[in-house]
Amino acid sequence: MNATAAWASEIARDLLEVPLPRRWAHTQGVAAKARDLAPILGDQADLLEAAAWLHDIGYSPEIAATGFHPLDGARYLRDVARADALLCRLVAGHSCASIEAEQRGLAEELHTEFPPADGCLSRALIYCDMTTTPDGEPVNVSDRLAEIRQRYGPVHLVTRFTQLAEPHLVGAVRDVQGKSRRAGLAL
Repeated sequence: MNATAAWASEIARDLLEVPLPRRWAHTQGVAAKARDLAPILGDQADLLEAAAWLHDIGYSPEIAATGFHPLDGARYLRDVARADALLCRLVAGHSCASIEAEQRGLAEELHTEFPPADGCLSRALIYCDMTTTPDGEPVNVSDRLAEIRQRYGPVHLVTRFTQLAEPHLVGAVRDVQGKSRRAGLAL
């Protein structure tokens, strides 16, 4: 594990392991997926792994403020951890967060504070997140989306978000899987 990813894993552990053990298991699985992508990411591999470790820290009761975990996590990284701006933007925008932000009335805040990050890294982070169960196990994207919808129920804002974001989420997963196959990676 490189320096930035090691630093990020400690922050995530401190914020998630005890209060949210299932979220911590998911985070560990997402980070493992990010490490698997290292051969196709080159010098951006450490940054992706760091974002994978940190993507859900905004769920921590210690830092949750708005109830929108991408924004809460990114603000903590910027204001408290003094993280790199690109890392903050990756966390803020992970897994089509801008679509959910619109549903929550937080789109302007999100985009003003954290403009969207690089497409390649964002898509790789979507792949890692959307192919990992809440327990940290591998899963296909369709089953992951079905699990989220079942967990939140048919009328919840998160369910509505997943329906709106599904084409983008599935497209990102397929794109990363295709690039990985072409590079000879078995994911």
